[in-house]
Amino acid sequence: MIPATLQGRREFILANTRLQRPPHVPEIALHLADEITPIWKLTEEALAEIGLPPPFWAFAWAGGQALARYLLDNPQVIAGKRVLDFASGSGLVGIAASRAGAAQVLCADIDVFCEAALSVNTQANGVACDYAGQDLLDSAPPAWADVIAAGDICYEKPLAERVLAWLHTARGGGASVLIGDPGRSYFPREGLEKLAEYQVQTTRELEDMEVKKTAVWRLP
Repeated sequence: MIPATLQGRREFILANTRLQRPPHVPEIALHLADEITPIWKLTEEALAEIGLPPPFWAFAWAGGQALARYLLDNPQVIAGKRVLDFASGSGLVGIAASRAGAAQVLCADIDVFCEAALSVNTQANGVACDYAGQDLLDSAPPAWADVIAAGDICYEKPLAERVLAWLHTARGGGASVLIGDPGRSYFPREGLEKLAEYQVQTTRELEDMEVKKTAVWRLP
């Protein structure tokens, strides 16, 4: 069954991952899995539920690596600002934002393991990020956020449409919105400004090729 406490979930992650440095963001260390199938199966067993989505927190996805790289290389974008790392997974983008000088970072994800993943990963990098486990899409975007960063959000059509509508609302409210994406099927092909493009090393465990052309975009 699912570990009942944050400490129990931390121990699950520490026992089933190893500390690694994502190829495109070697400044940051994350507790990551080497293969998707074993950690996926273990997660389903821990939760006593079959058919769960992949454990996104256990991998450094291409869009998140691109966003993290962009923030580290362009700290002026978030220095002294309040940042929301939406669908944070491992916490990679939030950790990069903290390292780049953000005044406050909130990592938000509905996966029950993400709080523990963020806990072990922030500890590994000597930074602090807050965490929210509720579905932020159920309410208006937070008015406090100066910057909202979202990586790898366009892998399913219904979710992509819902998230993008929410992000457009956030932009209308004054937040700067940054999106990292390797050209997934449901990523919009217009209406965004490309800020940077990278060749991100990944794995065929996760993607259809070992190096993904990945861009960081801004909602104008």
